[in-house]
Amino acid sequence: MKRILLIEDEVSIAELQRDYLEIEGFEVDMVHDGKAGVTTALEGNYDLIILDIMLPGISGFDICKQIRAEQNIPILLVSAKKEEIDKIRGLGLGADDYITKPFSPSELVARVKAHLSRYDRLSGQQPKKQILWIHGISIDQSSRKVQVKGKDIPFTTKEFDLLVFFVTHPNQVLSKDQLYERIWGMDSAADVSTVTVHVRKLREKIEQNPAEPERLETVWGAGYRFNV
Repeated sequence: MKRILLIEDEVSIAELQRDYLEIEGFEVDMVHDGKAGVTTALEGNYDLIILDIMLPGISGFDICKQIRAEQNIPILLVSAKKEEIDKIRGLGLGADDYITKPFSPSELVARVKAHLSRYDRLSGQQPKKQILWIHGISIDQSSRKVQVKGKDIPFTTKEFDLLVFFVTHPNQVLSKDQLYERIWGMDSAADVSTVTVHVRKLREKIEQNPAEPERLETVWGAGYRFNV
């Protein structure tokens, strides 16, 4: 049984989310403040964490940063904040998804299932070609480590997956919808602006001048292309 930690200070919302997740067969623990959330997340053995941003004690952003430094499990940020800067910040700290309130419990369950399914596939697969080399970038698919011009560069789970997908599909125009469906495992009816944020982060890590990318190119009105 998959174990989920739900860090949410609004008890009624947390209980509703828990009920829907338990109906689907998940084991759910709830924590209602930031400090307890950090301790429980780091000491427990969870498969996924649902994390509200606005929490008493410690913000969800700080909790996300601490968890990601120790663990590589999926983290779903939840917030009533709709500003793009908050989404960029959360995803930049290593969150796998950002869900804006209000949302239906069924949508939350669908996203949880998609992230867990994808994480299980990535954890269990053994790529045929373990190390990819391109334009001074070394990608070790076994250890999930990336070097750019010989320097180790940290990548979040989704950043790594997105980079590998681009590299293994060179010179192809890939739409945001395609990328979202492939990397996040959900249909494009969800928020594909997440793709834009991750592409920007990739450029910061692999391009000499992210403002004028040479490798990861925007094809206006169509998507992105990784040039080789």
